[in-house]
Amino acid sequence: MSNSKDDLKLSKSIPLGFQHVLAMFAGNITVPIIIAGIFGQTPEQKIFLIQMALFVSGIATIIQTVGIGKIGSKLPIIQGTSFAFIPVMAPFAKFGLGAVFTAAFIGGIFQMFLGYILKPIRHMFPPLVTGIVVLMIGVSLLGVGFQYAGGGAWLLNNKPEVFANGSHLFLAFTVLIVTVVVHQYSKGFLGSASILIGMGVGYLVAIPMGMIQFSKIADASWFSLPMPLQYGIDFVPGAIILMLFMAIVTTIETIGDISATTMGGDNRESTDEEISGGILADGLGTAFGSLFNAMPNTSYSQNAGLVAFTGVISRQVGTVAGIVLVILGLFPKLGGIIAAMPESILGGAAIVMFGLITAAGIKLISQSELNKRNLLILGLSLSFGIGMYLKPEFASHIPNLGINLPLLLTTGLIPAGLLAFILNAILPKN
Repeated sequence: MSNSKDDLKLSKSIPLGFQHVLAMFAGNITVPIIIAGIFGQTPEQKIFLIQMALFVSGIATIIQTVGIGKIGSKLPIIQGTSFAFIPVMAPFAKFGLGAVFTAAFIGGIFQMFLGYILKPIRHMFPPLVTGIVVLMIGVSLLGVGFQYAGGGAWLLNNKPEVFANGSHLFLAFTVLIVTVVVHQYSKGFLGSASILIGMGVGYLVAIPMGMIQFSKIADASWFSLPMPLQYGIDFVPGAIILMLFMAIVTTIETIGDISATTMGGDNRESTDEEISGGILADGLGTAFGSLFNAMPNTSYSQNAGLVAFTGVISRQVGTVAGIVLVILGLFPKLGGIIAAMPESILGGAAIVMFGLITAAGIKLISQSELNKRNLLILGLSLSFGIGMYLKPEFASHIPNLGINLPLLLTTGLIPAGLLAFILNAILPKN
């Protein structure tokens, strides 16, 4: 089912938008939780950073879906805090979050510049290159999906004996099975909302199992206003250089997410305006977020997978998701209801969605003629991307260069995307 109209009834747009929020919620709040720990924040400061992450993600998503002039893809691209920036932010713990947010603001402005000049060089990102990026996004997320299904990173690191036990696997596969059955055997709206239905069933099943963390609901406040510039302004050159570099990295990822969204929802390539507008909105979201104490934002790949799964590419649904995120940021008690959910529930849905991102990448690649040249680009890019992702030790002796280069290379996405871009630019077409 494909639905690219923007006139969906609210009775359908609201649950479909909430489905998008559920798909990205855990990832969105995990980044501020990790950074709060690294930077030695108090429990109250951690709650504040989570609130800001939700509020800013909502505003950035609305900018992306509604648009401001040329800013915004006007697609259901959901924005959220980016895991990719964690290794860039962590080394500056001794300087404080003020240095991180100042650098992120400059990086966001630079990304907007990249979006502005992208149209003349759009031809350098053909389906072969963007397809490889989308494919590697999916491959790098597959492990995250199974990590969620097993109960999440905290259990894996702190209670490995509980990770992926019977209770977590039962919840994950309950969600997965219900999602697949509803998606395949229901028509119209029910099929589109299959992820929401699956996760809702998982939530209800988890209550009698004693797996809902009701303390997270009780501890959250009822209402709280966002407060800008709580950590001040601090110019640290090293942090700024890293944020400028990461602006390029996240631009490539956003191109892949937008391509996956249009391919999964409308079975077409993204237009120049959608790509440029999406990157402009991505940069503006990061710059705006830094003023409101939120980590750098980026488009969320799992939501591109959700579009592919439902076939619904209505930006109205994305706008509803943005509004829900803003409300959750203003009313932390509501966010606590979702935060109380075990991550294995999200994992059951994530396994399906991340697999579909991988499939969207393959679909994009198939649009290119797989001749001798393109097969070489595909083969070498995936060799370095998947190989270094599976064997991170390979990069252990590569110089750091002040930008955590070994860690960036082992993401898989960076070496695959950059190599595909370079090879496509230098190898002769004929």
